[in-house]
Amino acid sequence: DGKIYDAYVIYPKNHASEANFVEYFVYQIMPDILENKCGYTLCIYGRDIYPGEDAASAIEKRMQKSRRLIILLTHQLVNSKEDAYDQHIALYNTLIQNDIKVILLEMETIGTYGKLQESLRFIIKQQGTIKWKEEHTVHPQSPNSRFWKQVRYHMPLTRRPS
Repeated sequence: DGKIYDAYVIYPKNHASEANFVEYFVYQIMPDILENKCGYTLCIYGRDIYPGEDAASAIEKRMQKSRRLIILLTHQLVNSKEDAYDQHIALYNTLIQNDIKVILLEMETIGTYGKLQESLRFIIKQQGTIKWKEEHTVHPQSPNSRFWKQVRYHMPLTRRPS
């Protein structure tokens, strides 16, 4: 199908110097589970988009080469206007071109979805979200947890590493 990545990951980019859980999740936990243990290929901004590349066109190209979009819903992402470009392109590709499926991971309890973009609310209404619960932080590396099984269910089929 000409795709290079199984999923492109959209997450809030934290500009504070302290590492937060979402960045740890994106750069450590997700690659460990989905790439190392399940054999998927992820595209993660900051890891797979290189310094000096035009970010906007790089994001768009990487999304076009991905089979799924994984969007991490957090209060920061909901309230941030800064990450809107990723989301805008992603949601356009999903809803208008209908060529890529979205997996929504609710990393924090968002509560009412009223502040979300209308297109995100539409996707949530259609398919819901996969909720990260605090107890997952005890054993986040278990690919057999309910959370990771739900994520894998929505991912494309892949050859499992032997």
